[in-house]
Amino acid sequence: MLVMLTELLSGLALFLFGMKFMSEGLQKAAGDKMRVILDRVTKNRFVAVFFGAIFTAIIQSSGATTVMEVSFVNAGLLTLEQSVGITFGANIGTTITAQLVSLKLTAIAPYIIFVGACLMMFGNKPITRKISEVIFGFGALFLGINSMTGALSRIPEYPVIMHWFSYLKNPFIALLVGLIFTVAVQSSSVTVSVLVLLADSHLVGLGSCLYFILGANIGSCTPAVMAAMNANKNAKRTALVHFLFNALGMIIIGTILFFARNQIVDAISVLGGADNAKRFVANADTAFKVFQTIIFLPFASQFVKLTKLLIPGNKEGEEEDNGLHLEYIRKASSKFVPSTAVVEIIQEIERMAGLARENLVASMEALADKNLDKAKEINAREKIIDYLSSEITDYLVEVNRYELPLADSRRIGALFHVVIDLERIGDHAINILENAEKRSKLNEKFTGAGKEELTTMYKEVLELFDKSMEMFVTNKKDNIDQIIDMENDVDQMQIDYQNQQVKRLSKGICGVEIGLIFTDMVIGLERIADHSTNIAYSIFHENPEDAEEQQKAAQENIPVMRQFSQCIELLQPYVQRGRGQKRCLED
Repeated sequence: MLVMLTELLSGLALFLFGMKFMSEGLQKAAGDKMRVILDRVTKNRFVAVFFGAIFTAIIQSSGATTVMEVSFVNAGLLTLEQSVGITFGANIGTTITAQLVSLKLTAIAPYIIFVGACLMMFGNKPITRKISEVIFGFGALFLGINSMTGALSRIPEYPVIMHWFSYLKNPFIALLVGLIFTVAVQSSSVTVSVLVLLADSHLVGLGSCLYFILGANIGSCTPAVMAAMNANKNAKRTALVHFLFNALGMIIIGTILFFARNQIVDAISVLGGADNAKRFVANADTAFKVFQTIIFLPFASQFVKLTKLLIPGNKEGEEEDNGLHLEYIRKASSKFVPSTAVVEIIQEIERMAGLARENLVASMEALADKNLDKAKEINAREKIIDYLSSEITDYLVEVNRYELPLADSRRIGALFHVVIDLERIGDHAINILENAEKRSKLNEKFTGAGKEELTTMYKEVLELFDKSMEMFVTNKKDNIDQIIDMENDVDQMQIDYQNQQVKRLSKGICGVEIGLIFTDMVIGLERIADHSTNIAYSIFHENPEDAEEQQKAAQENIPVMRQFSQCIELLQPYVQRGRGQKRCLED
């Protein structure tokens, strides 16, 4: 018995390893591209169902698809309504694993592993190594099946074990075991695949298999629920849609089985052959999911309304009043999804950019009008910007412990620098506020020409910032030539306007103190333009083949750069003021 159990458990371990290795390899190789497509095809619910099925069939995990979906909804890139179709389709796509297991592919498993291993050893390109992981995992999966099949064939020799399996004749116990096993392995695909082997070895009756499948479907909701624990309301509702789909489906199908189980068994048996238990289980799993999708899809909007009823309230106004929280990054979540990590980071950075922009606009208005009523709000936003800078940086360090999709791994290092640039823009906005306070105390006015120059330069800088952020968020390089021209214009403005200010000072048109404020402002706006241009350039990457080296370097440099940034933050007020005053006096 010990030998049999060892063979069985080792086969199961190899199967789980193969599933995980293959799924993660697929996500790394094509996760970013699939993510883009996922966002584009969700406008039509029927197309969304189709794509959800195809996407899940490719990555071999409905849990991964749903978790990615939850992250998209949490990040505001996907609406709750758009997510429903993908959820339904993902449940269909997850049945492909059992279909593959039911086929006789175990004989070629060693050859598949050999090909995967060769590509791993000799493949130079990152994409080649990711594909090799998929192939190797696929082979390991079927090698595990072969080992489990051999072990299960000997179970009838042990009456004690056969006695345990006899309890599965009870529909409730079969359902419960299927649920518990799925929760343990975090995958209904694994559960149903193991069930395929059990049925083939005549250890579980065909009727009991149907209830086993229903339990596995309920257990498959676990990854999505875990991912949504620390997400916003709509993300929680997305996970709830997944649960309702399977729970209501279990109730409806369970009721049908109660009255017509034998007829259902006979009908499904016709699809794969009366004596083919493997095909029966795989076909039953697919038939259940397709049936659920057909009857539930017309009521997709009702699913959305029901989730809003069960999870009431909106996202707005629910977070802490001080704003010191992460809206899109779920650091506390136990379900980390590498394929959506960068999406969450970019959304959080975009939020940080919005706060920095608000402060820049408000500070310039305070300077122009000598109205300091919004000073408290500006300082409060600056605290949030500093908080986000620290938290996002910490998360970037954490993310670097994982392997990401290739395109995402190339952005990680640049994202850190974007955070620094935005934090510095926020600091410059505070410096403008300080100049506004100085001007208010002096009760002096800029000259008409000086005011016009600052206004012109500010508008150019603000437009440059907006275009740079647009480039960063969309990851498109269309604006780069215009951004370069605008940055050059701002540089020239700094030179010209300072020269004009020198002439005004020499003629006694303006005072020295207001002149110092003007000079400091021109320098500060030029620095904001520089940081904005840096943000635009962050989307340019090196050779894709250097992705792994870039990721490693980013991981090593982030802690150092963060310390450097903190030092600059402490010194900046003194450096900035000193530079402005010195420049003006020298001129």
